[in-house]
Amino acid sequence: MTILERIAPLFDGWEETMVWSCLQGVMGRAEANEDGTAAMIVHQDFTFLAGRPDRALLARAPGPILVPRTEDWNGVIEAVFGERAAKETRYAIKKEPDVFDRRQLEQMAAALPEGYTLRLIDEPLVPVLLGEPWSKDFCAAFDGPADCCRRGVGVAAMYEGVPVAGAGAYCVYRGGIEVEIDTREDHRRRGLAAACGARLILECLDRGLYPSWDAIDLRSVALAEKLGYHRGEPYTTYWLTK
Repeated sequence: MTILERIAPLFDGWEETMVWSCLQGVMGRAEANEDGTAAMIVHQDFTFLAGRPDRALLARAPGPILVPRTEDWNGVIEAVFGERAAKETRYAIKKEPDVFDRRQLEQMAAALPEGYTLRLIDEPLVPVLLGEPWSKDFCAAFDGPADCCRRGVGVAAMYEGVPVAGAGAYCVYRGGIEVEIDTREDHRRRGLAAACGARLILECLDRGLYPSWDAIDLRSVALAEKLGYHRGEPYTTYWLTK
C-alpha cells in the first residue's frame, strides 16, 4: 500500500483542491507518522494536517500556512510553535459548477481601463511572472514554462508590455484548478483583478475545468461573490513566522 492509499481515509471528504491534487498524484507531497494515525499534505505554502494530532509530525511541517482539519490540532500547533504561530481566519468558497453567468463574466473581462489588455499566460510570459514576487504563484507549481502552459491556465493584464495583474493556477487537480489572483501594488483599485478573474473563469469553463476559489480575507470573498461564487464557511489557519 502506498502512502497516499494509507492516508486517504484521514482526508476523506475534505473539499480542498490541494488535498485532492496530492491524493490524485498530480501535485504536492504527503507524509505520515509511523502508525499512520496522522498525516500532512504539503503544496507550496500550505500544509494540511489531518488525523490524530502528532507533535513529531507537526514539528516537520514546513508552513508557512498550516491548515488543521479539526480543532484538536489547534492547541498542539500553539504548543509546538508558540508565538511563531499566528492564528488567522480564511473563508471557504462553495464549489458550484453551474453558478457562473457567462455574459456577466464577459462584460467584466472587457471592462478594462484605457491602456490595459488581457493576455493568456504563454511560455514567454512564464519567466517574467516567476521573476516578480507578486506574480510568481501563477506559475510556481509547475515544472517550467511548457508544463505551466500544458497543465495550467492563466491570464495576465498587460500595461505598456508588462504584466501588472493576473489570475492563474496555484494548483491543478483532475478536473480543475485552484485560482490565484493578484495585482501589482501600483496598479490596484482599477478593476484588474475582476477582469483577470472573469477571463480565467471563462477559460476554465471552455476547457472543462472548475475554477475553485478559497478566500484569504473578506476582500477576496467580495471579489469572489462579484464573479458569481457564494461564500462557504470560515475556517482556522496558522501563519508561521520565521
